[in-house]
Amino acid sequence: MKTIHLARTILTTLFILNTFVMEATAQQAKATNPATLKSSGYAPVNGLKLYYEIHGEGQPLVLLHGAYMTIDLNWSQLLPELAKTHKVIALEMQGHGRTADIDRPVSRQALADDVAGLLQYLKIDSADILGYSMGGTVAYAFAIQHPAMVKKLILVSTVYKFHGWQKEVTDIFQTFKPEFFDQTPLKAAYEKVAPDPGHWRAFLTKYMEYGKQDFDFGADKVKAIKSPILFIMGDNDGVTLEHKAEMYRAAGGGVPGDMAGLPKSQLAIFPGTTHVSLMADTSRLLSVINPFLDK
Repeated sequence: MKTIHLARTILTTLFILNTFVMEATAQQAKATNPATLKSSGYAPVNGLKLYYEIHGEGQPLVLLHGAYMTIDLNWSQLLPELAKTHKVIALEMQGHGRTADIDRPVSRQALADDVAGLLQYLKIDSADILGYSMGGTVAYAFAIQHPAMVKKLILVSTVYKFHGWQKEVTDIFQTFKPEFFDQTPLKAAYEKVAPDPGHWRAFLTKYMEYGKQDFDFGADKVKAIKSPILFIMGDNDGVTLEHKAEMYRAAGGGVPGDMAGLPKSQLAIFPGTTHVSLMADTSRLLSVINPFLDK
């Protein structure tokens, strides 16, 4: 019975992921060559040729995508809206999309250093950082390792330690296999832009092993982050309720605001929302992201 339940859970997860990716792909098709795109290229960073795009003008805002995603799949709906008021810098991390993989183990610390290297290459001293899921953990690492380069952090459906995810989620991480994703839009998107489309299985294997690893940045390091943080979570997004509260308290939240005053960080929990559906609700995301950035 346990095996049957796990199989059903995996299939349900993949179905929801496919639905989100297909919606993002349809939106992407409507936004080919968006008017907001100012430039794109490859930055020589830590042995990588790191692909990036710059959209719009204004205060720099870096977008860090989730696992197995590309810029287009993760951000096609949100990016054009953010680019109306910000200089949006979207990148594809090691092995993702147009950025070829290299012979280097995957780590949050290395991925965060890559982000720092890109900003230095672009001659940007500091920026706001928005990370989703895996990109959120990289954003956390970036704020810990390069605090002077962070103005504000936006962390969407993410954690600062492995067991911040619900047990059902960490259990699923242990069961993922590359072949599960072969018939998904994720593969089609990868093959469309990857320098080596045949690297698909190796890329998945590498990141699936990375996703199984236990990690904890440490509450002391998280509390030491000085930048204001906006946490955006779904009420049923895979992050435990306890960890949502733990992260917000570590950022100075959860106080009696009428007496102590409002903290610089904020927590937004969207009702009726999952880890995947959260990113499809563009209008709601903008309703909390823009005021936070403009404050």
